[in-house]
Amino acid sequence: MKILIIDTYYYQFLRNFYIRHPDLPFLPYSEHWRILMDQCFGTADFYSSNLISLGHEATEVVANCEMLQRHWVREKGIGIGERKARWTIGIRKGFIPWPQRMQINDWFYPILKAQIKHYIPDVLHIQDMNGISSVFLHEIRPHVRLITGQIACPIAQKSDFSEYDLVLSSFPHFVERFRQQGISSEYFNLGFEPMILDKLSRQETRYPIVFIGNLSARHEDRIRFLQTVSNSVDFDLWGGGISLIDPTSLLFNCHHGEAWGLDMYRILYNSEIALNHHIGVAENYANNMRLYESTGVGTLLITDHKDNLHTLFEPGKEVVAYRSAEECIELINYYQKHEEERKAIAHSGQQRTLRKHTYFHRMQELVDIVTALLRQ
Repeated sequence: MKILIIDTYYYQFLRNFYIRHPDLPFLPYSEHWRILMDQCFGTADFYSSNLISLGHEATEVVANCEMLQRHWVREKGIGIGERKARWTIGIRKGFIPWPQRMQINDWFYPILKAQIKHYIPDVLHIQDMNGISSVFLHEIRPHVRLITGQIACPIAQKSDFSEYDLVLSSFPHFVERFRQQGISSEYFNLGFEPMILDKLSRQETRYPIVFIGNLSARHEDRIRFLQTVSNSVDFDLWGGGISLIDPTSLLFNCHHGEAWGLDMYRILYNSEIALNHHIGVAENYANNMRLYESTGVGTLLITDHKDNLHTLFEPGKEVVAYRSAEECIELINYYQKHEEERKAIAHSGQQRTLRKHTYFHRMQELVDIVTALLRQ
């Protein structure tokens, strides 16, 4: 079976990545791609590497990484239009009409279409369903046997998922809602890639308590939670969106910028306690990547209680769960004073993740699901 995984990366991460690696334009596509995957951002090549281990042919495409994408078409000798710009009218200072140049990414879909036609996959899997238009999926339908997607984030307005043969989600409530809309959907968890452990080492700088995650208008509850905790407990914070926080907040004092991929894993690995707080769209279900990233590197996870948490980890033995910011503060203080208990739970959490929640396990599940669909 041939599987092509289409992903998109945060532009902040890509910008920082190319600042750190200025020589990438001079390398062959395969080396350029390999260095990007080795950053372990998001799911990196965790899908394809484990699918290959299972005997399938697979690769990832980072569709919005313009430099890498244009590198691919140059090597293939495929002509794609250059970036263009046109004038449009914006609003300055909230009310003044203002002419401005707007870039048109006319390379995005032409390159992606060329890649799909080149690979001719049995399964086209979309990691960012909000970022790929249904019109495009309809257009490339003749070149694939099955179109699948994964989503566990707020759904963009006017989204049309009718072109998907299957939608996967780690949100149980999303699965039920998709099915009610007549869209085939299956529950599919996130995971951890054990290979990351080989890239980590202990550092002189150790962090007693950390939180790594975005702060935005969609994270109002998270921001309130962190502000409450910061009033009683010192912790270190990484993540985008700090400009949205009141400058007088204590969160400014503990914020260290953004941390992506391996940088994030290194921080978690060199921390004693990792805090977790789900986005509102998760409702009362545990599902985010921090569950597996923190436990996977062997750090004690203190996470918000959710109805299904016990199906993933055993609270009190593999992770620690709180029901309020005040309870979280109490738990932090307790486990800072009881090191052996903290280490025991962290170890058990890591063993559970390595035993049940790796991407090898997830790809076994994915293969079973899509194989059944292809046989229909």
